[in-house]
Amino acid sequence: MAHEREPLLQRHAAGAKGSSSAPAAAPLPSLARTVLKFLMWAVFLTWAAGIFLYPTKPAQAVFKKWVGLTRDSTFGIAGGIFLTFSAPILIIALLAYVYISFFPSDHVEKRKLRSLSFRLWTFPVLVDGPFGVVSAVEFIGIVLFIVYVVYSMTYYALESVSLVSKFDIPSKTDSELILHVIGLRLGSVGLFSMLFLFLPVARGSVLLRLIDIPFEHATRYHVWLGHLTMALFTLHGLCYVIEWSMQGLLIKKMLGWKEVGIANLPGVISLAAGLLMWVTSLHPVRKRFFELFFYTHQLYVIFIVFLALHVGDFIFSISAGAVFLFMLDRFLRFWQSRAKVDIISAACRPCGTVELVFSKPASLRYNALSFIFIQVRELSFLQWHPFSVSSSPMDGRYHMSVLIKVLGTWTEKLRSIITDVQEQSRGDSDLQCGRITACVEGPYGHESPYHLMYENLILVAGGIGISPFLAILSDIIHRIEEGKQCMPKNVLVLWSVKKSKELSLLSAVDAQTISSSVSDKLRLDIQAFVTQESQAPLEDGIVGDDRKVPGMFVKNGTTMSGLVGTGDNFWAAMYFLASTLGFLLAYALVQVYYVKPHNVVAWWYLGLLFMLCMAAGVALPGGLVVLLWHLSEKRRLEDEKWDATASQSPRAEQTPPAAAGGDGVSLAAQRTTRYGCRPDFEAELAAFAERAGDAADVGVLVCGPQGLQTSVARECRARNLRRGGVAGKSGSRAVFHFNSHSFDL
Repeated sequence: MAHEREPLLQRHAAGAKGSSSAPAAAPLPSLARTVLKFLMWAVFLTWAAGIFLYPTKPAQAVFKKWVGLTRDSTFGIAGGIFLTFSAPILIIALLAYVYISFFPSDHVEKRKLRSLSFRLWTFPVLVDGPFGVVSAVEFIGIVLFIVYVVYSMTYYALESVSLVSKFDIPSKTDSELILHVIGLRLGSVGLFSMLFLFLPVARGSVLLRLIDIPFEHATRYHVWLGHLTMALFTLHGLCYVIEWSMQGLLIKKMLGWKEVGIANLPGVISLAAGLLMWVTSLHPVRKRFFELFFYTHQLYVIFIVFLALHVGDFIFSISAGAVFLFMLDRFLRFWQSRAKVDIISAACRPCGTVELVFSKPASLRYNALSFIFIQVRELSFLQWHPFSVSSSPMDGRYHMSVLIKVLGTWTEKLRSIITDVQEQSRGDSDLQCGRITACVEGPYGHESPYHLMYENLILVAGGIGISPFLAILSDIIHRIEEGKQCMPKNVLVLWSVKKSKELSLLSAVDAQTISSSVSDKLRLDIQAFVTQESQAPLEDGIVGDDRKVPGMFVKNGTTMSGLVGTGDNFWAAMYFLASTLGFLLAYALVQVYYVKPHNVVAWWYLGLLFMLCMAAGVALPGGLVVLLWHLSEKRRLEDEKWDATASQSPRAEQTPPAAAGGDGVSLAAQRTTRYGCRPDFEAELAAFAERAGDAADVGVLVCGPQGLQTSVARECRARNLRRGGVAGKSGSRAVFHFNSHSFDL
């Protein structure tokens, strides 16, 4: 990503130098940016207000009039409901593509300015509890969702009791009617919750890119919304089960499949699939039986399709927009994951870690905090595992590396394959290729390299959590060496490991030597804490043999595919536009030439047709655009091939000036190791604040287990709340901005 992002950062600096000529051209882009922001905010706030007010009688009256107006249109009632609840999401997505295409530097510049203030995104409000570490913005979102659900259900419950009290009917019938209405309303609120459920899991979604939320953070929101949605749908089903049991019609009703009206059996199947996904996604089950969680989560297809059959087209259209964006992302991921990627080299490090280096095209953007999903077909055709990228885009344009901690069955088998090839390579110079068939999805992550917006940076890692921070260190060092804009000047690394042999991971940093020119501009302090050893072992400092196995899959493979939502903005926008228009055209044709002429009225069948039209829009016109995108990428790769040939070895792509001159200090020399203890975050942050100076902004990035995140977040919150008090008297008014980079599926 560096080769595309760097000019944007340099452009900002250049603009400051040549400000005399800038004002003439500035007003028009600034006005266009303001108009786009205003349109997106206007659409979003109107849409959100409509959802929040939907239970009220005035909103219901307006909604009924709107549905009445669209009843006789080409798209019918489903079109009117889709336009009300789903179309705003697609409109914002379209505007977002325009925004990030024409103003790609806005994210970096905006965040640099905001880094001087107390930002709600980086202030941890909650540090303990079921939600983990929660920022102020996330806390506001949680509160709003809780308020919406409680307010909606309270309103519906009071309305139901008021309705029943108007009729003189037996008490048993009263209870059945109240259960029926409450169950109906629970299902309605569940559909609105589902509208948000699928937005975070579209990995390359333009909406996540617009607000710069990486997929590893969005996954948390999907988990929270999943619990809420399934709780609502479960209560929805439970109300009807109790009602039907009271009527003595439980089995008959559950197996019912109406032509006109709600089809119960598809709802039962959908709920059963949802419950299986929900139960296996609970943390204790997911942690112990990850494969069970992974495979049962593929039931989302059953869940969505049978939900559409259950409620029909016009009710399903409430949440169809989010489902459609997910389908777009999933189809594009399918295309990207078909490519078999070259593994340039593989190594088994003595600390129980595997390093893989993949070939990538120069045009594929990523930053030092990106991550990718990896599939190894020799191990599983279905399993994809996320790993943080351990290389920086400054390390080289044609490769990307990851560090994989050997923890479970999948990683054990991967290490065994590499070890076997290593043993063969020692005795046979003609190493057989094709030992590993790897496929890669991604990269995903922050739209902007936000670690570059802090002058003062604290990196807190636990074990293999150092991996993304190795990329950050390499990124910072290379930027300073090459004279590129780089804000970090004061960097502290706090790294906790169990055994001293894990310290050899530091050798994975591309920039192993820091020149005097870099050390003059960068104050780097690496503090390592070995928790399960009381003193340094005799072999401390000796890095074991991490012999690389080159070319494990070079002959028949290729570079990583650029067909990813975070890739080329033009092609991604064309794919979105073609698929959306294709879906709308397919649904219009079905309505005009099939549904209305043949008087199709079965709700479940209309729901099926609606789903098929969505799939057709993605697969046909969308698939054509993806094919053209693939051909464009192929031509670009051919143009870059001669350059890539000269860069097959990732370590040989560039030689750091310090390494060439011999006047630098090794990165390992910057490390101080302490044994038998853990970092005292209160003392470390206090000392760093004194060094950073008064009123400094300090970026704190944490990658490690939940306990580590909680400890660091608690200290950041405590110090920020004490600003102006005790801390202020001592002269330290630094603001600590907490950022987490931990991926927990």
